[in-house]
Amino acid sequence: MQAAKLFGSSETWFLVGGTTCGIQAAIMATCSPGEHIILPRNSHISAISAMVLSGAIPKYILPEYDCKWDIAGGVTPSQVGKAIKELQMDGKKPAAVFITSPTYHGICSDLSDISQLCHAYGIPVIVDEAHGAHLGFHPQMPHSALKQGADLVVQSTHKVLCSLTQSSMLHMSGSIVDRERICRCLQTLQSTSPSYLLLASLDAARAQLGENPGTVFNKALELASEASTIIKMIPGISVLDLSSFNEFPAIDPLRLTLGFWSLGLSGYEADDILDRDHGVISELVGTQSITFAINLGTCREHTQRLVTGLKKLSMSFLHSKITEMRVESREHAPFNDICISLNPRDAFFANKRSVSIKESLGKVCGELICPYPPGIPVIIPGEVITEKALNYLLDVRKKGAVITGASDSHLSSIVICDV
Repeated sequence: MQAAKLFGSSETWFLVGGTTCGIQAAIMATCSPGEHIILPRNSHISAISAMVLSGAIPKYILPEYDCKWDIAGGVTPSQVGKAIKELQMDGKKPAAVFITSPTYHGICSDLSDISQLCHAYGIPVIVDEAHGAHLGFHPQMPHSALKQGADLVVQSTHKVLCSLTQSSMLHMSGSIVDRERICRCLQTLQSTSPSYLLLASLDAARAQLGENPGTVFNKALELASEASTIIKMIPGISVLDLSSFNEFPAIDPLRLTLGFWSLGLSGYEADDILDRDHGVISELVGTQSITFAINLGTCREHTQRLVTGLKKLSMSFLHSKITEMRVESREHAPFNDICISLNPRDAFFANKRSVSIKESLGKVCGELICPYPPGIPVIIPGEVITEKALNYLLDVRKKGAVITGASDSHLSSIVICDV
């Protein structure tokens, strides 16, 4: 009850299964078997497992994408509106719209307009706000999803706030979603023997935030702003801002995403040097960039170490013979010819077998294959495996991306549905 009051929800549930559990419960509470859900292609893997559990059928939106940074953004209200109308033309109405905001890189979608649009059709809005539990608690921060009219919001309280790992919160607002159905879904998904260490840490995080909700992030924001200002002046290092994603209202000021292509370095190479030589550990590594997260535990010593490491990195590589890395324009190459043969639930329960990557072409994929970065699933269970998708996967793996979801992370073989 105290958390609901602090975050501005009508009801809040403490979760001991992480935001994964909350996303699964939210989708199961709004989508029945055979109903459609609109969601971005870069949704967390828990949204895919939620479709397996609920039997919901995906209607994907391709997120905005910047090929220079190799980073996916959010979705726009016009994209959501287009998806709703496309389903209507087929005589269908979506049971829910699912949005990730902010993204791992801190890019926020216009949830206010998306919520207004969806509510005009009576469609509930679910927001994966895993990386945004702190939003709305300072004038310099973007508004929270609840403030912008979302119906169900799931937050990883352990990410930027200070609860223990695996503890999250599910918030409900409005009256579109059936509260009792959420309770039944959570009862199905969560342990009947929850960890009271996790529950107590959630309440402690709430208490810490509640003591000074308007000023608790002053220091973190000051450190992030100082660091960003200094880093922008370091030759050869780029700082991500809204100019790369100008269709979106805000970027989380506590996320610093830095590009190194002018130094001839990939994100992986820069990350290795900063880790090995300066003891700087990043939050997220990409082909073109590194993302750092500033939070309540960050102190000036940390940001100074980062800045010092970046200055030395610049001096070492700025005048070397390495030329600026050529950034290839991918423009969603692997995602623009998606063909769904089975919905995620049917694909999950289908008989499967492993075949060589060459044999997999044209077959129905039986596993979720997702390279990090950029964290967009290239192939989802039930989709037909295309040549573009395979070429893309092999290319990003060669450049250092980690392939998740696949049983063979080296991609010499792929699991297919035996249909």
